[in-house]
Amino acid sequence: MERLRLFALAGSAFFAVASTAAAAQQASDTDSKSFAVTGTVPTLCSGGTLSDEAGTFDLGVLIDTTTGFLRTDLAAPAKVLSGAFCSARSTISVEATRISAQNFTATPPDGFSRQVDYVATASGWTPTAASFDTAAANNPNASQSRDDAFTGDITVSIGGFATTGGSNLRPVADTAYRGLVTVTLSAAN
Repeated sequence: MERLRLFALAGSAFFAVASTAAAAQQASDTDSKSFAVTGTVPTLCSGGTLSDEAGTFDLGVLIDTTTGFLRTDLAAPAKVLSGAFCSARSTISVEATRISAQNFTATPPDGFSRQVDYVATASGWTPTAASFDTAAANNPNASQSRDDAFTGDITVSIGGFATTGGSNLRPVADTAYRGLVTVTLSAAN
């Protein structure tokens, strides 16, 4: 019985020492774990929302019906792309095609033209507006870049109309003259 009692005392002593050591270890040691939080934001550009749902520059009758020459007062309200944005460095570009007769596709007779030139601009994105002249052989100002992320409105306008081939030519009769302006907003490398 003495052995059993000795064993019981030894077991109690071991348990008491082990419990005290564990309590001391918990009270005196600190252990921290850190966790990284990560994510990405992809480069993203949006041309915004067109303020006028029609999206058409309607010039109406292109000629002075008295003379047959291109009207000198041609104008169309600007279009606004609201809420455009790019999340990084970006480039805005504008391209345009001549306003051309769609039904009269043959070579026009002497004294007539089937096309009208103009200048298209996209402003508000960069300090210098992007501009494209349909009469020009090249258009170095058609693309403009900005070095940082940006959000804002882009105003697209057309003007400076001229009969292709010279002001002494009259546009041929056609019920559908059409041109196209394209504005592109893209992330720059």
